[in-house]
Amino acid sequence: MWRAVVFCVALLTGGAIPRADAAQPEPFFAARTINILVGFGPGGANDVWARTIAAHLGDHIPGRPRVIVENVPGAGGLKLMNQLYGISPKDGTVVGLINRGIAFEALFGGEGVLFDPLRMNWLGSPDRDTTVCVARKDAPVHTMRDLFTRQLVVGATGSGADTAIYPEFLSALLGMKFRTIKGYQGTKDISLAMERREVEGLCVAYDSLLREPLAQQGQINILFQAALTPDPRLKGIPVATDLAASDADRMALRLFFARVELGRPFVLPPGVPADRVTMLRNAFRDTVADAGFRSDARRQGLNIDYVSGEKLQASIAAAFRSPGSVLQRTRSALRGSSR
Repeated sequence: MWRAVVFCVALLTGGAIPRADAAQPEPFFAARTINILVGFGPGGANDVWARTIAAHLGDHIPGRPRVIVENVPGAGGLKLMNQLYGISPKDGTVVGLINRGIAFEALFGGEGVLFDPLRMNWLGSPDRDTTVCVARKDAPVHTMRDLFTRQLVVGATGSGADTAIYPEFLSALLGMKFRTIKGYQGTKDISLAMERREVEGLCVAYDSLLREPLAQQGQINILFQAALTPDPRLKGIPVATDLAASDADRMALRLFFARVELGRPFVLPPGVPADRVTMLRNAFRDTVADAGFRSDARRQGLNIDYVSGEKLQASIAAAFRSPGSVLQRTRSALRGSSR
């Protein structure tokens, strides 16, 4: 009787006769591995974020793929971004965690840029962190104002990274006396260099700073916040935009500090099928909302402030639509830096 009913329905609707044992298509990610590539050395906050997300992301992707993390340090994340754009598989199996400033290197004329950030597929960020510039307490610089009369030697990774581009840009635009030593693999290495007194300070995301021994021991001074708006956790710490001497400088600072809105961006190469991008964005969003993930993050001192992939994409596109005069002032300051 059941088979006769199905046959009649199929004839009346013009459809094929369904098979009770017809197999559903296997999800693309079933039995596959997703590689999260981190553009920084091991041990820092970015590495911890990537590994915490990797432990939960597969649970929210159809097919429950295995998710592994690999560190790919080099040039402050520029090496990884070029790799994602050029040679990484374009099927969703490779995800990058890059420095938030890398997306703006193409806009500001950075060297070695082999990618178009507007073609990348931005997945999301688990947090949105304020950059601070700090110095050892025994350094000659104790306040933001001191930077106009005394030199501060800071450690850095490479072009586009906060550790390098913040002190160089602010030196060129505002006249601060930073001297940058590049070549470190990440925040952890720069922190060790500060402990050895090879350098006196650095510019870095506040949450990353809190993980380092000198900060935990109260051995550093936070000189200023390099952000659009003050971080409520940093009461009494001045904001660099307060030092702008003109509207042109203030607008250039605001464009430069727009990178703060990107947080710790996870990104897919260009060319990943649109439905797969949507699937992975949803999985990333659901991971950040997952109770198990949030518990793991809190246990490791990670501050969750989710930014969607769509928001990242829109913020980058908006920066690329900036008025020509603002772009020119910002680029001029960057050309005047030592990078």
